[in-house]
Amino acid sequence: MDATTPARSFCKRRRETTRFRGDNRWMANSPSGDSVLDRVLRILESFDASSPTLTVGALARRADLPQASAYRIVDDMVRRGFLDRQPTGEVRPGLRLWELVTRCYPARDLRDAALPFIQDVQSIVHQHTQLAVFQDDEILVLERLSSADSVTNQASVAYRLPVHDTSLGMSMLAFSLPHRQEQYLREHPEIDHRFDGGLRRALAEIRTHGYALLDGALDEGTTGIAVPVLDRSKHAMASLGVVVPTGTRRHTIVAVLSAAARGIARSSGQGP
Repeated sequence: MDATTPARSFCKRRRETTRFRGDNRWMANSPSGDSVLDRVLRILESFDASSPTLTVGALARRADLPQASAYRIVDDMVRRGFLDRQPTGEVRPGLRLWELVTRCYPARDLRDAALPFIQDVQSIVHQHTQLAVFQDDEILVLERLSSADSVTNQASVAYRLPVHDTSLGMSMLAFSLPHRQEQYLREHPEIDHRFDGGLRRALAEIRTHGYALLDGALDEGTTGIAVPVLDRSKHAMASLGVVVPTGTRRHTIVAVLSAAARGIARSSGQGP
């Protein structure tokens, strides 16, 4: 062993310690310090309903990437099937993404348990019937069935919508844990005036009646009616709702939705 060995060993240990601290430079591949994963996610998040296909140049701008980096990452994602290149040269999310998500997404069991009941409701209302869950501070639509002559509806599968703009969100919020309700009230004080007596009173009325009803919140001439799907602790784990023409009699719809919600809870292992 020569005299330089301890010094070399110390430097090696120091480099390894720095690496395992999670220093971003070990994951980075760009002067900005962004990891490859950061840039891939920004590319995927650049797509939306209004822009399902994009040029690589547009992706570079939306993802805040240099053109050369965008082309290199996009080419690699196309080879792996995560992006699909169109004959025009534009790219869109690839089937590989759909395959992976469909195979193992977390809400699949809930959606599968609910689907027969969603179909039953749809066979009665012949409009829009949909299932949603909380996702961050919004609702995420897991399933929607519609008829050819259904009214306008902004919700669609895998779309997010504000909680307070939908009967689905309001029914879940009313039956969520108290601390979650209070957090939402603190973070959205600007919407309190939209409800007669305030949002807290609106939530209390939904709990009393067992369902939420919103007229024309998103689309004129439509009414959203939704009930919570309750777990064993009587808190909402999802919401089942319909969007129907304004003026539709609500009592039969509420009864059908309530029976279906109980069936979903039982089928998912949360019922009595």
